Amino acid sequence: MNTLRASLRRYFLTGLLVITPIWGTILILKTLFVTVDSILGTALADLVLPDYYFPGLGILALLLLIFSAGVFATNFLGKRLVVRWEEFLDRVPIVRGIYATLKSMMDILSFKQREKYNKVVMIQFPKEGHYCLSFVTGETRKEIQSLAPEPLVHVFVPTSPNPTSGYFLLVPEREIIPVDMGVEEAMKLIVSGGFYSPPDKSSSIEIAKKRDRMTLKDSQKVQTP
Repeated sequence: MNTLRASLRRYFLTGLLVITPIWGTILILKTLFVTVDSILGTALADLVLPDYYFPGLGILALLLLIFSAGVFATNFLGKRLVVRWEEFLDRVPIVRGIYATLKSMMDILSFKQREKYNKVVMIQFPKEGHYCLSFVTGETRKEIQSLAPEPLVHVFVPTSPNPTSGYFLLVPEREIIPVDMGVEEAMKLIVSGGFYSPPDKSSSIEIAKKRDRMTLKDSQKVQTP
């Protein structure tokens, strides 16, 4: 009886783990489709004859709008207008902060910035001896770097299970441990809270242990008279 109960419980939990992400994905896509289609679709229904309107026309209009904006922004005149528009928004107090934040997020996700932000590393956080995955976002320069005794690197430490929030740290370059892992795999590991196990391509923990042992030996040599 206990074996049957344990088997039923295992089957139920396994099915729940399979159904939940599938059903959640369907709900999110359905909500997105209905919302976008209702906004643009309602506007298009007033312009297009009802006999020619069909569900999903709003989505097609949105895709066409995004594509047209991309074509316009890549030519010479479009680039100048985009720059002027950004300068105008930068002078509006409330809009300035919202637009700058969203634009920074899109720059990180854009293809032209992918190489710059496509570096997964490991640092000791929140205290020494505890390691976490993070992403290098740039190098510290100018005034902030001049105040530090050694080169610093911009590092973003995402939180789990919501990687859109996290901590921005200025970490010494010597404390950063490279990880042979893609951004997608690192994100899956962070979002899952460690339940996802990516393929073992590197030995970052061993590298960190060796680095700690070397640092300890160096400090002992310095202390030895």
